[in-house]
Formats: sequence, structure tokens, C-alpha cells
Amino acid sequence: MTDHTPTDMPVIKPRPAASHKGDYGRVLLIGGSRGMSGAIALSGTSALRSGAGLVTIATSDVCVDLVAGFNPCYMTVPLPSDSAGRISLDAKTVLQPYIDRADVVACGPGLGRSNELDELVCWLQETVETPMVLDADALNALSDHATALTNAAGPRVITPHPGEFARIVERLGKDEIMQDDDPGKQAVAVVKQCGAVVVLKGHRTAVTDGKELYVNSTGNPGMATGGSGDVLTGIIAAWIGQGMSTLDAAKLGVHVHGLAGDAAENSVGEISMTANDLLKYLPAAYDRYKRAKQSFGFSSG
Repeated sequence: MTDHTPTDMPVIKPRPAASHKGDYGRVLLIGGSRGMSGAIALSGTSALRSGAGLVTIATSDVCVDLVAGFNPCYMTVPLPSDSAGRISLDAKTVLQPYIDRADVVACGPGLGRSNELDELVCWLQETVETPMVLDADALNALSDHATALTNAAGPRVITPHPGEFARIVERLGKDEIMQDDDPGKQAVAVVKQCGAVVVLKGHRTAVTDGKELYVNSTGNPGMATGGSGDVLTGIIAAWIGQGMSTLDAAKLGVHVHGLAGDAAENSVGEISMTANDLLKYLPAAYDRYKRAKQSFGFSSG
């Protein structure tokens, strides 16, 4: 098990002059519901800010116009909804062609909870061979269905906060995992159960595929605000869509996410920071990251 230094972080390759949007990944984001449309919009915008070529947000039909209004640069797909404004199980038919075209799928931000959503998330987990990032209520859905949690059809990244992580561990029937106070060791133990790259969010976010361990050193308490995790989901999905491995995308994602938070802290302070500030400072974070890699002798464009 190796704890990475900045020199071990992924290199962001320069873009060829003749490249086009199709070269930088088709990202499909599934989430949003009445009252929580901002979450999936944050993920969509952070994916764009992280270089994704084409971003599509599939969201509840009752809030699709609101989601579209947050940013004109991503596309939206209205999905059938239930009486509470949450995506319904009928969305499976609508989603399938978009899933088939995607290079990466992310699900969870603003999703909400219902029996139909639990079934939808389990269907995605067990049938979609494309890499997926699962966050927020998608994780809560899986934590209630241990069979689906351990039966992924393709590469997965899960990004639980400590509460979501504890529910996953409980569902796996491995309560002894929580007896170790080391988040990195906890995350490794869960990887061995479900096979996904685990991003255990916290003061020092741990990222592992069960073989390598990266403990992040960027970020600050100002990032403990609603929407911060939704931004991270979009970042990780964008880099998977651009061809990075799930582990490298997760490592890069948490590191740059923290850098954006540090830049926002310098500007607005910890108390006033919002997730929108993370989006605002993502360009500066990528610039800082690339300059740091160059100082180590790596070409990152």
C-alpha cells in the first residue's frame, strides 16, 4: 500500500490542435428532483469546467427547465417523474440510448429517495458496463441493497461521506471495519467487499482501489457546505470520460477539488464559501496543478 505524493498524481495531457468536443468524453449525469435541482446542475457545470466535451443531464421532467437554466453549456433530458417530482422507474426506457452513447455515467446528486429510485439505481449498477460514479442518494439506494452493491456490471467509483460510508459498511455486514479509526484502512476494506474505487470524503479524503492509497492534503473546512460533493462528482466523471482510469480520475478529482477550495478560501474566506465558489476557482486550481506537475519535470500542457 503506497501513500502518494504530488509526483505520483496523473498528468493532464496537452490537447492536440485538431481536436474536437467528441474527443473529450460524453458525460451523462443522472439526478435532480423537485427542490434539489441545483445539485445535478453543480455536477454538470463542474464536469464542463473539468474539460468534458459533451455533458448531458438527465433529470426529472418537472425540474428540467430549471436545471437547463443554470447553464446553457450542457444538454438536458427530461425523465418521467412521480407525484413528488422524483425520477420514476419509467425513466429506464428513456435513459437507455443516452447510456449507450456515454463514456461515463454519474448518478446521485439531488436524486432523492423512493422505492422506484432504489430499483432504478440497482438496475444501473447491475447492467451498465460503462464506468459509473455513484454519489449521494445513489449510494443510499445501494446501501439498502447489498446484492446490487457487490454486483457491479462495470468499473465504479463511489464517493461516500462518513455517514453514507457507515451505512454501506452496515449493509455489507462488516461492522468491524468501523472499529479501525484510519479512514484509509476503512476504505481499503470496503474496496475488498464491493470492488469499486472508494473516495471516502472527510478532513483528509482517502482514495483507494484496494492496492494503492492516496490521502488528499488539499482543501479546508470552508468546503463543508451543501453542493461541494456534487462538484466533486462532476470533476471525477469528466476525467473518466476523457480516458483516465477510475483511480487516477478520483485522485485528480479530490486533489483539484481541494485546490479550488483553497483558492476560494483565499478570496471569500471559510465562512462565506459556497459550492459556486468551487466552480469559480476550478480554472485556477487546474492551472496551479499543471504548474506544479511541470515543476516536477512532467509535461501537462
